Amino acid sequence: MTPVSPTAHPTDPAPGLHRRWAATVAAARGPEGADPAPYAANLLARWNEPQRRYHTVEHLTAVLDRVDELAEYADDLAAVQLAAWFHDAFYRPDRSENEERSAALAERALPELGVGAARTAEVARLVRLTVSHDPAPDDRDGEVLCDADLAVLAGSPERYAAYAAAVRAEYAFVPDPDFTAGRAAVLRQLLALPQLFRTPLGRDRWEHTARRNLATELDLLNG
Repeated sequence: MTPVSPTAHPTDPAPGLHRRWAATVAAARGPEGADPAPYAANLLARWNEPQRRYHTVEHLTAVLDRVDELAEYADDLAAVQLAAWFHDAFYRPDRSENEERSAALAERALPELGVGAARTAEVARLVRLTVSHDPAPDDRDGEVLCDADLAVLAGSPERYAAYAAAVRAEYAFVPDPDFTAGRAAVLRQLLALPQLFRTPLGRDRWEHTARRNLATELDLLNG
């Protein structure tokens, strides 16, 4: 992973992200490994790329916060936290291989940082899981990451509207009819899941509101 100079891009608009990254890396590896600071700078530069409107550093922060809320349900919390950092590290709205390239980035960077092979593989698996957001029933780490990533769906009507508008802005190059058809398909796919949220806290706190928000957006698109 090629480090990016901390002065080359805005790298930390959310206070404390560098400290959170360093703490996660320390928990995930042994005593040896590269300095984590340049890797944080690289990742945050990616999350600040100009093509992003929703998949921004604010989304990263929100997912990390939700992972913290769900920490008791994880088997390998450090792996889930690392996966949150990497899950949209590569993001181009006109590409289909974002999750795969993000996982590959983790597979390159984490060994350099001293993270072991098994945990590196788990992080990459979790990143790839965000394609479907459909973890297996016994996949506790997958449940935590997917719940954290989907928690945005359970925002207030105002916050959900802002989220939906940001998603549309990322796809501004797509004509309205094509975007409407594609977005509606995504919403129907999510609503068809038996459960959006798999952890007990996620189900209790977010399921009902998220389904209401998704159904409302789908109705507006079909209107």
